[in-house]
Amino acid sequence: MSEHADVAATRLAYDTVASDYAALLRDELASKPLDRAMLSAFAEEVLAAGGGAVADLGCGPGRVTAQLVELGLDAFGIDLSPGMIDVARSSHPGLRFEVGSMAALPLGGDELAGAVAWYSVIHTPPERQGELFAEFARVLRPGGLLLLAFQVGDDVVHLTKAYGHDIALDAYRQSPARIRMLLAEAGLVETVWLERAPRAPEKVPQAYVLAALPE
Repeated sequence: MSEHADVAATRLAYDTVASDYAALLRDELASKPLDRAMLSAFAEEVLAAGGGAVADLGCGPGRVTAQLVELGLDAFGIDLSPGMIDVARSSHPGLRFEVGSMAALPLGGDELAGAVAWYSVIHTPPERQGELFAEFARVLRPGGLLLLAFQVGDDVVHLTKAYGHDIALDAYRQSPARIRMLLAEAGLVETVWLERAPRAPEKVPQAYVLAALPE
């Protein structure tokens, strides 16, 4: 089956910006206590349920993967962009990173205790996002947890420049009601929802949702 044009565009854009993206966002979590709190809560819940493998889906340069490992999780990263994976491996040589698509994860069914998609579903058109959530549910074991982060809205932003580079990439802001619907259709049960106001340079509210695959 041929690759969707948006997938190719996403790979090219992130290959292009990989090094500068990593440098600019390296310490981003340090200034975002609510973001860290959601990652910490996710980690505690996974560990309380017995631990196990956790995938950072769309891991980029690996900063969230590294944070999850610091929180005690057996975490690894998967990203569509070979350029991002090269940067992640260089920045975090002791951690595992693989090139792969979120739409067809290189993982077996029921393999994960948890998965994180930290602003990584935002480049998939809304009509195909349900397929991503179904794939996330496939690789989670019963009782496994999914943590999502995304920008709130109902519009699409076409990016032509980012991190000092010319690119062509669409980013879809998400309706919380629609995300709830898609999670439920994938068989995932929402357990925690957090929405916060934007902080410069953010322009729209940010949302985080923790969902579980029923046992």
